[in-house]
Amino acid sequence: MWGRFGRALGLDMEEGKEGGTWLGISKKGRLAALTNYLQPTTDKNAKGRGALVTNFLTSDLDCYSYLKKVSVEGHLYNGFNLIAADLNTTKGDVICYYGNKGETEPVFLNPGIYGLSNCLLDTPWKKLKYGKQLFTEVINRSQDLAKEDLVQELLTVMNNQEPQLPDPAIESQGKEYIRPILDKYAAVCVRCPGYGTRANTILLIDSEGNVTFTERTMISEDVSQWKTSTYEFKLHTSQLSI
Repeated sequence: MWGRFGRALGLDMEEGKEGGTWLGISKKGRLAALTNYLQPTTDKNAKGRGALVTNFLTSDLDCYSYLKKVSVEGHLYNGFNLIAADLNTTKGDVICYYGNKGETEPVFLNPGIYGLSNCLLDTPWKKLKYGKQLFTEVINRSQDLAKEDLVQELLTVMNNQEPQLPDPAIESQGKEYIRPILDKYAAVCVRCPGYGTRANTILLIDSEGNVTFTERTMISEDVSQWKTSTYEFKLHTSQLSI
């Protein structure tokens, strides 16, 4: 969906938390992505996590300073992981990570392939390791793929429903909440009655700052019906590195 401030994002429509998002990018090269942290119980009165993404997209703070500010109030939210990035600045891409169930300080991420599910960054859940493997295989041959084919192959990765069991780490963290659906939850793509993956987003950015944002969204909670939308734009040239 295209937001008011010239950014691509998917909107959270949960009552009382409307307008938040889990992933967004602006024409100024600001990118943020969020995942929840698996908890057996959550605080219904906690602050809405989706605003952490939208606030960064409209903030004047650099990604590290923003996450540093967020970390001070991390205890006010249910568990989350947040990636924030300043892309194509004169310093090169700067990407940082903070999780409020992990270290107290944000960290800078070096170039590489990372995996993030509903635990801390690169926690070796079996489904995360499997998803990284599938993703890496696609990336390794991406230079030989047309952009449309690359998007489709990445969507195939994101919709893999092969459970990666046994996984004591997920079971221990999720406890009684996750055990009844463990055989579904332990897959890259979760499909359970009334719960699971309802959107896939592929974000591609080339060396010239051309952005392709593709989102595949479930229609009316019907797993057989999906709508795919694609938005393309170019990052502001003032943000591109020299």
